[in-house]
Amino acid sequence: MEEMSDKELVTVTIDRYTSLQRIKKANGETVNEELDYQIKTLMAMLASMGVNVEDLTL
Repeated sequence: MEEMSDKELVTVTIDRYTSLQRIKKANGETVNEELDYQIKTLMAMLASMGVNVEDLTL
């Protein structure tokens, strides 16, 4: 099994984050605690990788 480079890991994490952002936006005003939690954890991961998520938030 091949390990991901740091750049690949950041790219995959950004893709996951933006996918969840699109789902949240599509849900409108519906509250989904699990979705919100997953978004928060990805935000923390991206911040630890030095990625500014404010530019990625819908």
